[in-house]
Amino acid sequence: MLGFVPPLPQQPGRPPSSGHMIVCGDDALARRLAVELRFIYGERVTLLLPPGRDAGGPETPLTQRGRAAALFGRMSAAMNRAGNANGAAGSGDTNAGVEAVRIMEAPEPSDDVLEEAGIDRAAALALVYDDDERNIRAALTARRLNPRLRLVIRLYNRKLGQHLEELLDQAAAVAMPGIDPALLDASTTVLSDADTAAPALAATALTGSSKIIQAEGLLLRAAERPPPRAGENADPGLCTLALLSSTTNDPAGAEGSDSSGDEAPLLLPDEHTVAAATGRGTVVLEAISRADPDRPATRMGGRGAPLAQVFSRRLRWSALGVALSALALVIASLLTTEDTALHSTYLTLLDILGMNDPAEDAPPARQVIQILSGVAGLLLLPLLIAGVLEAFGTLRTASSLRRPPRGLSGHVVLLGLGKIGTRVLVRLRELDIPVVVVEEDPDARGIPLARSMHVPTVIGDVTQEGVLEAAKIRRAHALLALTSIDTTNLEATLYARSVKPDLRVALRLYDDEFATAVYRTLRTAHPQALTRSRSVSHLAAPAFAVAMMGRQILGAVPVERKVMLFAALEVAGHPQLEGHTVEQAFRSGAWRVLAIDTTPPADRNPDLAALPPYAPGGGGDTVPPPSGLVWDLHPGYVLRAQDRVVIAATRRGLAELLRRQRSAASRR
Repeated sequence: MLGFVPPLPQQPGRPPSSGHMIVCGDDALARRLAVELRFIYGERVTLLLPPGRDAGGPETPLTQRGRAAALFGRMSAAMNRAGNANGAAGSGDTNAGVEAVRIMEAPEPSDDVLEEAGIDRAAALALVYDDDERNIRAALTARRLNPRLRLVIRLYNRKLGQHLEELLDQAAAVAMPGIDPALLDASTTVLSDADTAAPALAATALTGSSKIIQAEGLLLRAAERPPPRAGENADPGLCTLALLSSTTNDPAGAEGSDSSGDEAPLLLPDEHTVAAATGRGTVVLEAISRADPDRPATRMGGRGAPLAQVFSRRLRWSALGVALSALALVIASLLTTEDTALHSTYLTLLDILGMNDPAEDAPPARQVIQILSGVAGLLLLPLLIAGVLEAFGTLRTASSLRRPPRGLSGHVVLLGLGKIGTRVLVRLRELDIPVVVVEEDPDARGIPLARSMHVPTVIGDVTQEGVLEAAKIRRAHALLALTSIDTTNLEATLYARSVKPDLRVALRLYDDEFATAVYRTLRTAHPQALTRSRSVSHLAAPAFAVAMMGRQILGAVPVERKVMLFAALEVAGHPQLEGHTVEQAFRSGAWRVLAIDTTPPADRNPDLAALPPYAPGGGGDTVPPPSGLVWDLHPGYVLRAQDRVVIAATRRGLAELLRRQRSAASRR
């Protein structure tokens, strides 16, 4: 797909200058992150990759070094094209004075390797290996070698990540007494690419879904609006965040990316551009509401083992018939004898269970009731045996995976239960969306979760005939192909479309050029069906890059194959914000101020993405604390140095703000 990549000359082992950034990883995220830091933020980057499959053989596209070289080459060419097209305006590659990415190869980030990469002089280190244990071991080593180093760590385990972050921050505080709390808060950041990408991937399977961004207990809903029909006016919401490539005449759009030119979506347009684009789809800031504490994902089969799952319907109806018979016998005994209700019930139960003496001297009515009770008792015995056998069978199969029910329809078929698929499954179940999972490996990471949530699961190779049919693909609403192999996702998508041409499809693809070719082909073959492609590394890399710069984004919203970032920034040190009004601070295609935090600086929550603590007790009168964020901003409000703002920005826009702040700090 990428063609032959010539061998890269081994770069000299000179020690890098201070202030550079080191990226260590073994997959697409490491390469994406290095590209983000080099070409978007203009940083000096050292990329540490594992060696190729054959260290003594020629470089091929399958090696980590070859893939990185190909990605850097394409990005450099794109930057040069942008520079040539905008040469007069001087808006080309602003990183022309920054040296190329230094690529190193080593099987492990050991002490010697990190020292060779210049760990003692580096500003930040990103550990984005796919293995959590390797990242933890490298983080502890790096903190020992350089206590002042900013660490960004990729971990799938959330609880372990919280404890590790506290431990490493404590180590930094001990090594640097009197450190600024703000700097200490940014010294260690633990992120998960799965958590970052899962909401966006789940949203692609839903029609008219909203992307959710959380800020200080508030939920920002960025909704994708389809192109309006003839004679209709699009609802602008609170503000328009992006113009999509889709139009009234072409609802599918071009699914554009950064390299799509005029077919790409337009992020953060001004009012005049929005007014002129009356027939285009939009992404708008739809609503702002208060967030509740996270609720657990619901189970498709209910909690525990309900009666309907333990016993069959026929057995339940039989038990109901026996119970009604016993009730009728008790009523007959009351009507024909002078016994009390309690005594009549007692005698009837003894007769049913065969524990009572024969009523030889009793009236005929009593003798008839006893005979009928004995017959009911005979019916009860096989009923009890059947109940025991069914309960035993239910308990025996409780640990097995649930099969898709016969009448299931309108569900989402999810392919793959790795790290990404597992997080997407949780997100879909939080939204109460029915899901059927297809996974080839019975020991995959997400299988225990699917079993505990009673999610229907099909074990099998999705490329084999009959597997998607077992997942009820003909009656499904959407297909999410999220395996780690692009060709598998593509093959499953093509087969699903052959079965159901109008199926909504979202597939995980890494390469932009490959994704564009796939999209155009599927669009031509199935013009009425919606197709979307997403790259996990492309969605997650901006969050890791911002953390490397000492900031934290509130969220990332995919706009086709572009990404829009939401971040909280201090106005101080940003000359294009400080002293300007909200209207003047807006830059089309770069950033927009959405809200201002009015909380006093001493009382501010350093992490706006975290839910503020609720009052203890959790009773009905518990009232969440008010938010200090003001969203209804007057265009004439002048931004002050002590203000903290929430902005929506493009990757380049946010990078420019952070570069300007760094330049201003260095001048001071």
